[in-house]
Amino acid sequence: MSWERVEADQIEGVPAPETQRLVGHERAYAGILAALDAGRPPSAIMLHGPRGIGKATFAFTLARELLTRTSDETAERVDAQVASMAHPNLFVLRRARDLSATDKFYTAIRVEDVRTARDALQRTRGRAGYRIAIIDSVDDCNANSANALLKTLEEPPAETLFIVLSHRPGGLLPTIRSRCQSIALRPLPDGEVSTVVSAIRPDTDSEALARAIRLAGGRPRRALETLMFEEGDMLDALVTWLDSPHVQPVRAQLAIAESLAAAKGAELSFAQDIIRDWIAAEAENAARAGASARFRLASANALWDKASALVADADIYNLDRRQTLVSVFDLIRDHARKFATAA
Repeated sequence: MSWERVEADQIEGVPAPETQRLVGHERAYAGILAALDAGRPPSAIMLHGPRGIGKATFAFTLARELLTRTSDETAERVDAQVASMAHPNLFVLRRARDLSATDKFYTAIRVEDVRTARDALQRTRGRAGYRIAIIDSVDDCNANSANALLKTLEEPPAETLFIVLSHRPGGLLPTIRSRCQSIALRPLPDGEVSTVVSAIRPDTDSEALARAIRLAGGRPRRALETLMFEEGDMLDALVTWLDSPHVQPVRAQLAIAESLAAAKGAELSFAQDIIRDWIAAEAENAARAGASARFRLASANALWDKASALVADADIYNLDRRQTLVSVFDLIRDHARKFATAA
């Protein structure tokens, strides 16, 4: 059973995750299978990590495995039912389509959707074996639906596995996180990104594929998005600038800000993701460096807060995007100059 066949953010021409096969994340997947083999299946797991690295594909691959193991049907039959979202023991909770508007989705997973899922899981199962409930993603829950989901996780039905996906687990209710076994997934190596993209877009030429992988940052989704953009050097220039912002001339960041401010919404959002990833990576590198890099870590955390506030204010108050980007670039450059040797 599914509450929504199409994803709200599905890329045109890209198969939905329930029809794809997992690439990468072998260690995390093997760890879950080991728990199943030992007869210690968790009642809920949280797959978390950057958006677009394959968390949903991981979830559906795991669902097929568990549904096959605990039923009397063949793997081929289970695969076909999962791909068509027709398996009676599979429940998927996503942002639902707004039937009052064409091609629109609700901005959040609604509390009534969670309650519908909870009621369905309390009924007699449609087929022997485990039931799987995939929440894709829990970040889309509002306060009411998050609390309703928490109540379900606190009293889970028997022989039911909740697979909760999150791009930003730090923003969730601590009680939801505590009810789930946490599994962190990381961006994929370039070779695995290439495998995913080539399987979906086999006609991509080598030059376009190389560019997509370079801009992807380990996220297959981002690589596929790159292939949709018109040829240009705007995003490439941003990545080059971020490689060494402390030595780049000011005119370079001004030119990038000018181009991005005039870009379409998808490209601007893509560029903002690249900037956020750079700041997050800087904070992670500083944290891994230990006590000697505590000031660098504090600066990176402050940079994240300031940059996020600038972008949020620009969206809320419709401020000049170019000036907002220039301000963010200034903050990045100042941080990079201060810690250039450590970086």
